[in-house]
Amino acid sequence: MKQYETINLSDYTYSGEGGQGVAYTHKSEKRLAKLFNPGFNADFAVKEFEMACVAYELGVPTPKPFRLITDGQRVGTEYELIEHKRSFCRIISEEPQRMEEISLRFAEACRELHSTKADTARIPSMKARMRDFYATDGVAPAFFAEEVLRLLEQIPDTPCCLHGDMQIGNIITDGKRTLWIDIGQFAYGAPEWDLGLCWRISQITDNKMLDHLFHLTSEQMQQHWNLFAPAYYGIEPENIGEKISKLLPYFAIKAAYMHYLTRHQPIAPDRAEQMLEML
Repeated sequence: MKQYETINLSDYTYSGEGGQGVAYTHKSEKRLAKLFNPGFNADFAVKEFEMACVAYELGVPTPKPFRLITDGQRVGTEYELIEHKRSFCRIISEEPQRMEEISLRFAEACRELHSTKADTARIPSMKARMRDFYATDGVAPAFFAEEVLRLLEQIPDTPCCLHGDMQIGNIITDGKRTLWIDIGQFAYGAPEWDLGLCWRISQITDNKMLDHLFHLTSEQMQQHWNLFAPAYYGIEPENIGEKISKLLPYFAIKAAYMHYLTRHQPIAPDRAEQMLEML
């Protein structure tokens, strides 16, 4: 791990955590360190850092990436610290009366990102990323991988910029700027790759999980989706069902990938059977 710089965690304070790792704030410098949970391959952090650098260079609003780091056991990345920042989900949690305002701002930010034409020579295709993943033995039940690979041939490769993990926990503001964070899955492709995750989060009913990850309840997540989706698509709320049906295959394909990424094991066959119905 020669390209990683070793940090001393005594120079940092705990800042928070998400599904993939833990964040720390430097005590004297404006730097935020993100260390992935144990088990993440060092190459994964390299790829995430490279994508964060490309996104930043292309003008996507995101904190400046500084370097690859390790504490000797975990690997990660270090970014510009955005002072006095709050995520959109934190704002909704602390000021629920601003739900509509924040949900509409999120829709605007998503539309802006998706309307940005990607530099396909520097950014990977989400479709190709999924194809490479499912072509690897052992990462998903064989019957599911086979059907996904067949379906991927029919999915368009739209040259739109994608966040890769787009949700209201991954967008922040300091009151002046609105910035995307955790942009290591940056890619290009059909916006449905991003929107499928937004829809799925709105369907989670485990309030303990939602409180841990987003500081919100299932009712608040559903309310957010009900405001966000019509605004993003520019349609009436009663017409959103047709859009959701188009998101399901993208979500199912991406979900198995994210499961393996965070848990380092394939989804269970019974879960794959359920997700097969979405394809």
